[in-house]
Amino acid sequence: MQVRKVYQDIKPELLYDEIRDLVLKQGLAVSEAKLDTYSLPNDSSSFISRGTLSFHFAGEAVKECLRAHIVGSAKGETKLMIDIMDGKLFSDEMVAALQNDLDFILSAYEAEPE
Repeated sequence: MQVRKVYQDIKPELLYDEIRDLVLKQGLAVSEAKLDTYSLPNDSSSFISRGTLSFHFAGEAVKECLRAHIVGSAKGETKLMIDIMDGKLFSDEMVAALQNDLDFILSAYEAEPE
C-alpha cells in the first residue's frame, strides 16, 4: 500500500519532522533517518531537500513496516510518498489515522490534484 501527497510552499524539513512525529505517535520507532539538501544547478541560492525515514515497531525484531520519502523545496512542490511494507504490522486503521493527522495538520499546504 502507498500514500502519496503533494504539498505546495512547505519546507521539506518541516514535513520530514511532522511525518517522523506522527508515525512515532502510532507506536513505531525510527530505523533509519536521512535528510540531505542540494543546491539547484541553475540557481545556487535555491535548494532541494531529500529525506527518507524508515520505521519498525519498538521492542520487536527490527522488521521495517513503513518507509517515507520526501523530495522538494520550500519555494514550490514537496512530494511525499509513504510505503507500507507490511499491512499486518501497520494496519489499515493505523494508515487511516496517519492520513487523518496529516490532513488535519498539513491540508492548507496540500496541492490541488491536476
